[in-house]
Amino acid sequence: MAVTWTISTLERNTSDDGVIVAHWRASDSEVVGTGDDAVTYSGSSYGTCGFTPDSSAEGYTAYADITEAQAIGWVQADVDVDAIEASIAEQIADSKAPAISTGVPW
Repeated sequence: MAVTWTISTLERNTSDDGVIVAHWRASDSEVVGTGDDAVTYSGSSYGTCGFTPDSSAEGYTAYADITEAQAIGWVQADVDVDAIEASIAEQIADSKAPAISTGVPW
C-alpha cells in the first residue's frame, strides 16, 4: 500500500497569477482475495491549504508553470503527512475488521 496524493484543483489570484488555495486528496486501497472473491478496502482524506503568493520572491512559479508534483510538495509541507497517511491506513484496517456491524440474529 502506498498513499497517492493528488491535486483536484488550484484557486489563483488572477491579478498576479499566484496560487492561493490548493485542494488535495490522499488515498490508498488494499485488495484482499482474488478473482470473484476479491474485496477492495479504501481510505482517503481531502483538504485544502491556503497560500499567500509573492510574485517578487525568488523561486516564485507562475501558474502556467506549476506542476502537480510541485503543488503536492507545497501541500505536504503545510500538513502533517504522517498523521494523514496513518489515518488512511486506519480507515482501511477498520473497514477490514469493523467494530460495529448491523443485522439481526435470526
